[in-house]
Amino acid sequence: MRKFEEAAATSAALVALISLTTGCSESKTKTIPELPEQICWGIFASKDVAPFLPTGGKATIDADPFVMEEPLDSSTCSLYIDGNVKFQASADYKNFERSIDWSSFEKANPESINVGKKGIVWHDGAASYLECEPPKSPSGSGKYIDLQLYTEVSPDSDEARHVLPTLLKQFAAFTKRELKCDVNNKN
Repeated sequence: MRKFEEAAATSAALVALISLTTGCSESKTKTIPELPEQICWGIFASKDVAPFLPTGGKATIDADPFVMEEPLDSSTCSLYIDGNVKFQASADYKNFERSIDWSSFEKANPESINVGKKGIVWHDGAASYLECEPPKSPSGSGKYIDLQLYTEVSPDSDEARHVLPTLLKQFAAFTKRELKCDVNNKN
């Protein structure tokens, strides 16, 4: 009988040990997937974007060439985690300043920021625009670039709202340089 009790106690201890180690392996902390050092046309350092990205298994980046030579041209860079867009940068060429419409952002209670000719930020996005070529006449067309950043964060997180203005400034500087925007233009 004693051997049976010892075997039962050993089995119980073994089951408890297996349960403990299994619990440890299942509770591994998930992390964000590995990213290249720079993302989206080489503008953003991954370390600056990573703090507000969710965890996941695989990250992929899809970016259009950054070329805007004609009105209605646009370029978008999307960072996907497990197949879902979690960060996006886009630039759109507009002929007229009045064509830039941010009315859809009003519900997000944006606040003004000093980026480009005008800039705004809200909890999960930011926008700005640059005047690359001013119109030659009061009713003439110019070259305006509408820049927008989006990230998917929880509505109660304020982290992206603090980081996005810096990222938007980097995006604006890159755009000015890439598109050879008028250097005398103060936006």
